[in-house]
Amino acid sequence: MNVRLFSMIVAVMALIFTAFFFVSVVPALLADFDVLGAFAAGFVNPYSSGYSADVIVCWFILATWIWFEKTEYRVRNGWVCLIVGVVPGVAVGFAAYLIVRQRQLSVTSR
Repeated sequence: MNVRLFSMIVAVMALIFTAFFFVSVVPALLADFDVLGAFAAGFVNPYSSGYSADVIVCWFILATWIWFEKTEYRVRNGWVCLIVGVVPGVAVGFAAYLIVRQRQLSVTSR
């Protein structure tokens, strides 16, 4: 798989998740704009709590990785991916960081 195909596949997956997020979450949030309640709804039972905790920890792992690569490899603009990792979600922030990272590392390796 080449870099272009990799980036396209990751971007398409991020767009699919973003579309799902906006179709499933935004209407409910617009009906009752309660961001704290929406966050708490992720912890209504043991199963959703497990998924929500996983997402939160994955965001912190992504933040640690971005911070490490910023200092070690000079990967820039990762902080934008952390913001995107909050809304619409870590899947999109992670995908965005992979693309940002790949482009910057490809340029420096040439």
